[in-house]
Amino acid sequence: MVAKQEKSLKVLVAGGGVAGPALAFWLARAGHRVTVAERYPALRATGAQVDLRGQGIEAITAMGLLDEVRAHLVAEPGVAFVSRSGRRLGAIMANTSGQGKQTLTSEYEIMRGDLVRILHDATKEDVEYRFGLTVEGFDQTQDEVVAHFSDGSDETFDLLVGADGQGSRIRRDVLPEGADVYWRTGLHMAYWFVPRVASDSDVRETYAAPGGRQIMRRSHNVTETQAYFILRDSSDEASAVHRAPVEDQQRFWADRFRDAGWQTQRFVDGMAEAPFFYSQEVLQVRTDTWSTGRVVLLGDAAHCASPYSGMGISGGLVGAYVLAGEVNATPDDLDGALARYDSTLRPFVDEIQAAVKPRLLAFGFPRPRIAVAALQAAFAVACALRIPERIAARATTDRGGAWALPRYEGDGPAVPTVVPCQGIPRQDTRS
Repeated sequence: MVAKQEKSLKVLVAGGGVAGPALAFWLARAGHRVTVAERYPALRATGAQVDLRGQGIEAITAMGLLDEVRAHLVAEPGVAFVSRSGRRLGAIMANTSGQGKQTLTSEYEIMRGDLVRILHDATKEDVEYRFGLTVEGFDQTQDEVVAHFSDGSDETFDLLVGADGQGSRIRRDVLPEGADVYWRTGLHMAYWFVPRVASDSDVRETYAAPGGRQIMRRSHNVTETQAYFILRDSSDEASAVHRAPVEDQQRFWADRFRDAGWQTQRFVDGMAEAPFFYSQEVLQVRTDTWSTGRVVLLGDAAHCASPYSGMGISGGLVGAYVLAGEVNATPDDLDGALARYDSTLRPFVDEIQAAVKPRLLAFGFPRPRIAVAALQAAFAVACALRIPERIAARATTDRGGAWALPRYEGDGPAVPTVVPCQGIPRQDTRS
């Protein structure tokens, strides 16, 4: 994606996660001067397991990074459902047919930290990274934007990109005052790492507990296991806890799950010694406005789709590809480029966000014990008949729908619409 060079832009990207560096990759490749400001003091190569699907795989392929992603894949051949005692009720395996769509687990499962490192390594020679720095605000004219940094300095850029996540600071100044962008699902999630034990297999395990609770275990290397608690709760207390000190967050989750059964006690005991602890409300960011003047939003800051879309990371990669493609096409006309970014990408975003249906999600988080038993029975039957795998193999599109990744001048080889991933060596011996 190298545009005909008409003007070299000076671009500031606020946020050094996934979407920001992906955008920097494409812009720097086209000859623009790109700075990435990241609030953490060093590369934030942490976080839980993420996946690539559909158009996200195509975007990584277009970057020439698919082989590097493959080299860091996590072994997760399927998802098993277990009872309170840990008895397996059934499993849904990954779709390795090379056709159709991914199931609950993707063939492209990777740790967020590994993906962040891959993108950083691909850009660090051509992009300036400034760690421990945030954009506190900005002023702009028709021709430039002045960023005000947390260290007290100011600097002028041609374009400011807010890739600063679900709670974006940049977005507050892009949207009208008081705008409520959060579309809530009624779910909350916490995750952390605990030591892996011998009984932890590569297959992901999911347990539904009474009271609208769910526990999930995933093991990504030989020493660590990811623990997830998910709670169905629409109370103000649940929404507020994510802004509380970590100790209060951990107390909240331990209290809500202590009698849940299965491996709850093991996971609660592991909270205090976990290398990190992350608590969040499962929600979407929905707004009709992604830009104002020379400031534009990207990734979760613009259109967080929530973990239950399965397209959060893919959406960020695709958004970066489209934004860069439009900017590179007309660097002398940023108004037109940002307008095309919106009109081109929004149908894709609408598709992946619409796939998340709170009422349907609620069925996976029943409160009465009898409803939990019914859900487990339904899981067992569906898995025994391999219904999910059959549906996935026959699907004509993945979660991003039929929306096609656009082509831009200088893209190089055509981006494949299907990227089979059979025979990938699983990384189950990585530490």
